Amino acid sequence: MTRIAVVADDLIWATRLSAAVERAGAVPVRLSGRGALPPEPCDGAIVDLARRGGDGIEIIARLREAGLPVIALADHDDAPLRKRALAAGADKVLAYRKMHADGPEVVAAWLATLSGAGNGAGNESGAR
Repeated sequence: MTRIAVVADDLIWATRLSAAVERAGAVPVRLSGRGALPPEPCDGAIVDLARRGGDGIEIIARLREAGLPVIALADHDDAPLRKRALAAGADKVLAYRKMHADGPEVVAAWLATLSGAGNGAGNESGAR
């Protein structure tokens, strides 16, 4: 089954993101972000950029170095942060409002692109 790391230190957002991942048919692996890399193999990651417990841009770069595709979340009006996240390797940067309104659909569409790209998503071993 596809496993998605959820990197968020806000309990409400971590819970919402995990629920969106579950409703999209994947297994969430919740991380606080301090270690940045999941302790177990995952197929992708969702990173909340408004974090208190670490630099979200640095976390994206580490996850990408490990071969994981990444979706980042940011305020819709924070263009500089969104650009930095893309430069660090995020596949997409979504506004919180979009994820709140359409979370499961957004995650399901992203998961479909992962498995269609042949990068191992859905593979039990996954990327680490």
